Amino acid sequence: MRPFVLTLTLTAALAAPAFALVPINEEPVIGEKLLQGFIGDAIADNCPTMQARKLRALGELNKLRDYALAQGYPSDVVREFVTSKEEKAKFKAKAADWLKAKGAEPGKPEAYCRIGEEEIARQSLIGSLLRSTR
Repeated sequence: MRPFVLTLTLTAALAAPAFALVPINEEPVIGEKLLQGFIGDAIADNCPTMQARKLRALGELNKLRDYALAQGYPSDVVREFVTSKEEKAKFKAKAADWLKAKGAEPGKPEAYCRIGEEEIARQSLIGSLLRSTR
């Protein structure tokens, strides 16, 4: 029995590095969902006929927090990540790049409105975070 337990223990110890978490700001699911949230915010901020669905956004943020915790990220790491000014600036820049690639530019609300309407029609996460007042 002892050789089996020793083998099992060694196997688990050697496999542990394979299960190591990537830094939270590099986790793809978290990054993609946060990016979509920042895109939705930028659309709502730049289109007069779009409103942010704040309760929906809060619900999605809570789901994302739960996902991060389930992946093994400690709550203090999650909290630090979502309150980081540096990370927020990075996501805002990525959202601006995404929107620019779709034709949106600051000062041109019609492009933001068009993208918002398209995302609502696609029923994407971005669209679910927006409400059109048209």
